Amino acid sequence: MTLNATINDVTQRIIERSKPARDAYLMRMRKAAEEGPRRAHLSCGNQAHAYAAMGAEKAPLVAENAPNIGIVTAYNDMLSAHQPFQRFPDMIKQTALANGGTAQVAGGVPAMCDGVTQGQVGMELSLFSRDVIALSAGVALSHNVFDSSVYLGVCDKIVPGLIIAAATFGYIPALFLPAGPMPSGLPNDEKAKVRQQHATGEVGRDKLMAAEMASYHGPGTCTFYGTANSNQMLMEFMGLHLPGASFVNPDTDLRDALTHAGAKRALEITNLGNDYRPVCDILDERTFVNGLVGLMATGGSTNLVIHILAMARAAGVILDLQDLSDISDATPLMARVYPNGLADVNHFHAAGGLGYVIGDLLDEGLLHPDTVTVMGNGLQDYSKAPVLKDGAVTWADEPRVSQNDRILRPASDPFAPQGGLKKLEGNMGRGMIKISAVKPEHHVIEAPARVFHDQLEVKAAFQAGELTQDTVIVVRFQGPKANGMPELHALNPLMAVMQDRGLKVALVTDGRMSGASGKVPAALHLCPEALDGGLIAKIQDGDMIRLDAQAGTLAVLTEGVENRAPATPNLDDNGHGVGRELFAMFRQTVGGCDTGAAVVV
Repeated sequence: MTLNATINDVTQRIIERSKPARDAYLMRMRKAAEEGPRRAHLSCGNQAHAYAAMGAEKAPLVAENAPNIGIVTAYNDMLSAHQPFQRFPDMIKQTALANGGTAQVAGGVPAMCDGVTQGQVGMELSLFSRDVIALSAGVALSHNVFDSSVYLGVCDKIVPGLIIAAATFGYIPALFLPAGPMPSGLPNDEKAKVRQQHATGEVGRDKLMAAEMASYHGPGTCTFYGTANSNQMLMEFMGLHLPGASFVNPDTDLRDALTHAGAKRALEITNLGNDYRPVCDILDERTFVNGLVGLMATGGSTNLVIHILAMARAAGVILDLQDLSDISDATPLMARVYPNGLADVNHFHAAGGLGYVIGDLLDEGLLHPDTVTVMGNGLQDYSKAPVLKDGAVTWADEPRVSQNDRILRPASDPFAPQGGLKKLEGNMGRGMIKISAVKPEHHVIEAPARVFHDQLEVKAAFQAGELTQDTVIVVRFQGPKANGMPELHALNPLMAVMQDRGLKVALVTDGRMSGASGKVPAALHLCPEALDGGLIAKIQDGDMIRLDAQAGTLAVLTEGVENRAPATPNLDDNGHGVGRELFAMFRQTVGGCDTGAAVVV
């Protein structure tokens, strides 16, 4: 199949724009790769320290004739998504030994849960944790004794941070091993209904708590299609997972077999063998375009808009919001997974999952088929499904038929002709909106502004009965420079209630919404942010704002707004408490959302 013209044009545009940065990056990676196995350049004393605890495995390490895997793990047992990783290092080590190699836990990285910190002060560290993870993984790999790397991470900021580190050490092969989603619990739409009932006072905290506990109930990733599961999709489209690995449940025979197979593959792709696959060759412009196509085709998380910009920059690839919007326009929406539908990721996987989506997009010419992956040369491997045979994993071709067309449809008969994300631009700046869960009648909203400086103020106004007319809720000073850009997830239930009451309602913010951003139109990541000279700092109550997701525009219609003095925020409480003191330098040096809101790239 001939590559889609828009996908080809956008790719060529990215290649041209990225050439200086990409050429410099690859030159550094090639030079590092030419030095050969890293351990060969360490002194005897250096190596003795590195191998002191390895027991009988010291000999092959000293001889430098066996590959050594560095494991970077985000394990902790407070996060349901990461708790299964407790067993992974031992499995990887066993597989390495059985196949003539060794493995060591190179280091751990922090992994915070946005579900725990939603609406709490700790959420102000969430976005910055991505850069901390990249730094931590960099420290882990700096010992220079590894021929390959395996990354254990799933959730929102963890995978993007690990990708930034993997790209920085791009001369070392990298393979990502997921843990999988928890089994399905209380349906997500029922959970959302209880949240809305609690927001209006119809049910008490006891009912809300019972619903939340029934939804988030065991080890594994949350089952809605938010940022964590969008991460897993991205790793598969970008060829850094084993095919079909993303949505296999934890602690199952197939999950364990995939972990062992991943460890074995990590040994096979080092520069000690004949199938050297450094991650710098995987993370090229075509691979990032494939990842974006996957994001649009599945209706993935708005958070990935920020993360993929930063991830790409770490590999010398310069993306622009226009690239994302153009790819979205060319990509059909093939999946309906909550919040874009009633199904969860387990239902999506059973309906055909990522193998079906990738295979169909390849058939339609919407993906680059010739990218380098950890499995081989070409993305076709990722249209196959993993199956157990005699206790080991193999990959089988499956019929290209959706098992449930209410969840998964072919690109030729999609749920929508365009993908789920769209760039917004106008006199208020640049931002993004996720429209895959927003009904067409809500794509254009024109209403007076009501301005707030945090989501608690919005909740108070709602509870006081003040939000009873058509309203564009403006929440500003929520960008990375102001307070670290916490997600404004707590606004979803109350805005949904307003919309259900027949009001025209939208959100405009320089902050973020959750990966589960839902049915109310939300203009997110507005850049420049209020603290960085953005016009949003000059908006006042009553100003008319028009959000047009169809035309891709966002504008304040009231005349003379540009001539006003900007509002002065009270940020006295933003710099201390729950560790915020430690991140002052991050707030001062972070880049804008349109370049990834990053500190380290």
